[in-house]
Amino acid sequence: MKAIVIDRFGKPDVLRLEEVEAPVPADDQVLVRVRASSVNPYDWHYLTGLPRLFRPAFGVRRPKFRILGADLAGQVEAVGRAVTGFRPGDEVYGQTVAGAFAEYVAVAEGQIAPKPAGLTFEEAAAVPLAGFTALQAVRDQGKVQAGQRVLINGASGGVGTLAVQIAKAFGAEVTGVCSTANVDLVRSLGADHVVDYTREDFTAGPQRYHFLLDNVGNRKLSEYRRALEPKGMYLASHGQAENRWLGPVGFLARMTMISPFVSQRLTSFVSQPSQADLLAMKDLIEAGSLRPVIDRAYPLSGVADAFRHLETWHVRGKVVITV
Repeated sequence: MKAIVIDRFGKPDVLRLEEVEAPVPADDQVLVRVRASSVNPYDWHYLTGLPRLFRPAFGVRRPKFRILGADLAGQVEAVGRAVTGFRPGDEVYGQTVAGAFAEYVAVAEGQIAPKPAGLTFEEAAAVPLAGFTALQAVRDQGKVQAGQRVLINGASGGVGTLAVQIAKAFGAEVTGVCSTANVDLVRSLGADHVVDYTREDFTAGPQRYHFLLDNVGNRKLSEYRRALEPKGMYLASHGQAENRWLGPVGFLARMTMISPFVSQRLTSFVSQPSQADLLAMKDLIEAGSLRPVIDRAYPLSGVADAFRHLETWHVRGKVVITV
């Protein structure tokens, strides 16, 4: 099969297209013919090995995974003997640890779910990882309820575009923060208010929010706190302002030290894959409450170019790979 492989950390140039052996599914695995994938900051860390503090997780001397790619959508090719929920031909989507930048990937049965009706494979592949983050942030961490004021910083990105829609589905009054070029996009996703950060400082206005989901990390913690209700919650959903060695450690350490002494809840989290949440997002999509936004699509041979576009850190929605 064709796959994008990596043997050393570095820039996207280290990626190359090769012929490799197709995986053989274990008893509890499903072999999926990949039709689409997407690139994520998660994959970028495994590509670059940054930040270096976390290198043991990425691979000490060489990349831990030779084939990257976490998000996937495709068709079941074969199933292991213990698999009961899927059969060849089923259209599925989900998230694996790595391996989706290839024509085939073997995944555990619990890592996939039926593809939402009405979505293309590319659209379905844009959902899982970013969707887990958005759904678990809004529903589980923020416990957002109808009538609450929610602010999404980075509302036009992969997580942000989904978080805006999920918060609206939960009945919140949603404010999205983005650049001028993305104001209309964020408004079209259902945001009640859109703040153009090039013209307005959301931390300096009179509005206070019950829940602030930060997908950017471009402000001081004191500024975020100023935008919160006295009992409000600030949630960092990503690495924050990173450097090559320590990544988000400095910011998160300050947040951890301050949090016990203030009435606001200041925290971060990392989403977890969940078949139940794939099914929950499928329901939202099929009900018309959630739709992925695709910035660009690249062929499998263009994964390096997809990463170069991701590295601009101004992607509208998701960058997908057509396999």
